[in-house]
Amino acid sequence: MDMLEPDLIHELLHALDGRLALSRTRIELVVIGGAGLTILGLVERPTRDVDVVALLDGGELRSAKPLPAALVAARDAVAADFGVSDGWLNAGPGDLLRWGLPQGFVEGVTRREVGSALVLQLASRLDQIHFKLYAFVDQGLGRHEEDLRALEPTAAELEAAARWTVTQDPSEGYRQELLGALRYLGVDDVALDG
Repeated sequence: MDMLEPDLIHELLHALDGRLALSRTRIELVVIGGAGLTILGLVERPTRDVDVVALLDGGELRSAKPLPAALVAARDAVAADFGVSDGWLNAGPGDLLRWGLPQGFVEGVTRREVGSALVLQLASRLDQIHFKLYAFVDQGLGRHEEDLRALEPTAAELEAAARWTVTQDPSEGYRQELLGALRYLGVDDVALDG
């Protein structure tokens, strides 16, 4: 998949808003990952996609899997218009919702109205630290580690994030990888239970 530059992400989202407005569909997407960091101005880098972790409907989070048909149609039309993959907007991280997002997640989001039909609910810096730590442990060195370092988490923030990540993967193998990643990031003696 091609990398999406920050300016292109904004263009795609505005075009998506226009397509949704034409179909009289209004939707609130809960966005995490590199695109969310870019939109908030916390990181400036290309990304592969816009990661939708959930939909916000009447103040309640609900699964983004599968994405609503009207959103898929609008997304695919935008992809064709811009010559990008239709995976540019996806619910890949939607499984995180099943095991629970970090405590206080909804209260911490930043709301951005793209236009009349599309609203983005962007994960907070602290919640992004949670997600980026989980992705870093899962996928190793690379963009997740770079994003995590760019967010400049404190040891306490990393410890809180670590405790959340074990709710997503409680296996002993994951715990060992997590402790190694924390040591790599300069944090020792983390209490993962409690």
